[in-house]
Amino acid sequence: MFDHKKFTNAKFVAAIATLCCLLWGSAYPAIKIGYILFNINTNDIASKFLFAGYRFVIAGVILLTLAQLSGKRIFSFSKRNFSRLFTLGVIQTTLQYIFFYIGVANTTGVKGSVMNSTAVFFGVILAHYIYKDDKLTKTKAIGCMIGFIGVIAVNFNSELLRFSFNFIGDGFVIIAALIFSVAVIYSKKLTESMDVMVITGYSLFIGGIILVLLGEVSGGQVDHFTLKSSFLLIYLALLSSIAFSLWNLLLKYNNVGLVSVYNFLTPIFGSVLSAIFLGETIFELKNIVALILVCIGIWMVNAVEKNVNVLLNEKLKKEFKV
Repeated sequence: MFDHKKFTNAKFVAAIATLCCLLWGSAYPAIKIGYILFNINTNDIASKFLFAGYRFVIAGVILLTLAQLSGKRIFSFSKRNFSRLFTLGVIQTTLQYIFFYIGVANTTGVKGSVMNSTAVFFGVILAHYIYKDDKLTKTKAIGCMIGFIGVIAVNFNSELLRFSFNFIGDGFVIIAALIFSVAVIYSKKLTESMDVMVITGYSLFIGGIILVLLGEVSGGQVDHFTLKSSFLLIYLALLSSIAFSLWNLLLKYNNVGLVSVYNFLTPIFGSVLSAIFLGETIFELKNIVALILVCIGIWMVNAVEKNVNVLLNEKLKKEFKV
């Protein structure tokens, strides 16, 4: 029997949120290692699409299966909602990961993890213009500025005199982060009538299928399946499905700000794991400065005023009968 009380325990929340960020951070070196294990060259874009497609189709099936087993109705939705799910899958999975997988292949894992953290700041800025109750406060604005300064800092070379920015690598990761922020806002409307796990499951599955088709049509090949490469692919799929499921359980029973503040750990884990598994240098001054600035920025934009926390907690407790 599921004990929701555990998910309201502060120490348990911290442990699970940290685990989720660790899983998401591990995606950066895992993808790059996957390219090596499946013999996918840097310029072989079609095979990258196929690799990404396999991952998300598996992840989508896992999430939808979990949703079905937990009693959620995964086949009950209107034609209009299905068209919205299809659109979300194209934006959130297909389009985002076209840029992300190409970008990751053309930059380092350390830089990629820092660049991708711009999604937090893009989300805050976009929300300001779309939602009346989510305006850009002074604290959030300062947090965004500090975070973007961190992103700029990581692009300086070791001499800290020349700016080094690869658009196909660094730029594509930032574009992927922007697309993710847009997709989150688009999906917000769907959550009013559908379960979040079901929405994400279909988004991953539909987007993954399109990536597979794009890869196949373009002549991509992902056929070097060994025990090691197969394990990595399954790990990447589980990474997406497990981390998402746990994160949303935390959001269900806790204040959103209390959970989202842990997002600052993702670029830290991404950088550290890239250094460990890819042999990349993390202890450069620019990397340390960038990580510190990005983490401070993410923490600031996720800071929620006390009175808002109280109201949100009361709303969640009433809705979920905690």
